[in-house]
Amino acid sequence: MLPQLAIRGLRTIAPRCLWKFLWNFGVKGALSVERFKRRIRRGEYFPPFLYLSIINSCNLRCQGCWVDVDRERELIDLESLNRLIKDAQRQGNSFFGILGGEPFMHPGLLDLLAAHRGCYFQIFTNGQFITADIAQRLRQLGNSTPLISIEGREITSDLRRGKRDVFNKTLRGLDHCLKAGLPTGVATSLCQSNIEELLTESWLRELVKRGVHYAWYHTYRPVGPQMHPELALSPEQIARARRFVVEMRGRVPIAIIDAYYDHRGQALCPMSTGASHHINPGGEVEPCPIIQFAVENIRDPRGASVAIRDSAFLRDFRQLSAQATRGCVVLERPDLVKALVAKHGARDTTRRGTALAELDAMTPRSSQWLPDAEIPEQHWLYWLAKKFWFNDFGAYQPAPPPGTTRALPAAEAPASPREPRPPLVTADE
Repeated sequence: MLPQLAIRGLRTIAPRCLWKFLWNFGVKGALSVERFKRRIRRGEYFPPFLYLSIINSCNLRCQGCWVDVDRERELIDLESLNRLIKDAQRQGNSFFGILGGEPFMHPGLLDLLAAHRGCYFQIFTNGQFITADIAQRLRQLGNSTPLISIEGREITSDLRRGKRDVFNKTLRGLDHCLKAGLPTGVATSLCQSNIEELLTESWLRELVKRGVHYAWYHTYRPVGPQMHPELALSPEQIARARRFVVEMRGRVPIAIIDAYYDHRGQALCPMSTGASHHINPGGEVEPCPIIQFAVENIRDPRGASVAIRDSAFLRDFRQLSAQATRGCVVLERPDLVKALVAKHGARDTTRRGTALAELDAMTPRSSQWLPDAEIPEQHWLYWLAKKFWFNDFGAYQPAPPPGTTRALPAAEAPASPREPRPPLVTADE
């Protein structure tokens, strides 16, 4: 499949966009990870990848959204964004994820891309603001890849996204990107309502036929003010999704991205490994997008890189979550999140001010950690890429036996620990 994928890229991606992708993201991204490894050996942490939610506004109202999209507009001003990216570049970074809300509602987004042509940006978007003119402007700049969210076909999309005709409007934006020769991906948050529609080989082949270059599957995480826990996948379905991704990488000529497993198939959390942290629309530095608490802000007089590097809050989050689970600490141990927030006096970074109450309302559940069902990478290229540039970077202790949790330091363990996590069940059982 690799030769077919390469030929598709050469034929359908504009030369300038392809070069920027290979150099700014590929070569410079790999070098940023190598610098990150050297920092780890020195006991320093600054993530090689930063995810920036630049605005909270959005035109959709998705089920389970944790962003305050219906509150007063909040965004990171262009000056602060430019200062942050220049600071990160001095640490060797070149790749940034741009999130929202809906990033294309930020009036300075294209100016941001133009100001940092030596960087590469992955823009997480619903695609509905990408006109033919905007797609052509992205082609001229060449340093971004739209990652367009599709949560189901017509009926499912309307239900998941809270509006009408979402699927068709999103496809129009997708087609504008592809016609402009942009390297373009499709992201799906797998949940009960869309897994049968979109976790299929026929859907991937449909994306290939449209010209899409990569797909990104991640699992729905019930957090926020309206959690919709009924949409969360079962352990069997999580294992099924992992197996599907591994098998399709060798069968369908489309790149398939995942961010929660290493080359051995062991689960990981990019926050726990130190590979990424999140900046919210208020400039607050959060462990990850769904942990909406912070101590530091990018407007720290010392500079964002120093604030992130020296943050005791982020350090404790990385260390304690890695001791507790290889999966998602928010889903599996919300009590630990609450304990760390209390320990550091972290701010609730939401505009609704209910993040602690939402943690209290959560029921612990399984995440991507499947200690009895690891599925290693089968394709040699994915195996090598993950082994050298996307793994746990030594963050985790040896895995405990299935059906148990890791022992936590007594001083940091919550006062009323949850019951040990139940053994996970694979789709084969």
